[in-house]
Amino acid sequence: MDGTQQTAHGATVFIVDDDAMVRRALARLLHSAGHQAETFESARAFLARTPAAEQGIVLLDVCMPGRSGPELQQDLLDRGSRLEILFMSALDDAHVRERVLVAGARAWLTKPVDAEQLLALLSGRREMRQGAG
Repeated sequence: MDGTQQTAHGATVFIVDDDAMVRRALARLLHSAGHQAETFESARAFLARTPAAEQGIVLLDVCMPGRSGPELQQDLLDRGSRLEILFMSALDDAHVRERVLVAGARAWLTKPVDAEQLLALLSGRREMRQGAG
């Protein structure tokens, strides 16, 4: 055994956030817990790299320059993607939260993301439909 902690689906976590500090911190957290993680600074960079058929989990910021998180979610749905999405946002906008959850997002996390809550979600121990709290 190599010590790698698998997500609920044994898949990579794709971190998509325009804030480099957030990307680095989340990647460090995930790697320290044994998860595989890749980071992307934008929706465009993520779409250019990740095929629609890829399996995994996307940890996705709501507000980004260019294409927003909800727009990327729609792009992925249009491509027939099987990626799970966990949204994260510094603002708890009930309208946006409801829209992305109805569209199939697995969770909505409020920034700063609670490490224990995120790791529990990734291991499949719980599902969050509301913000942290």
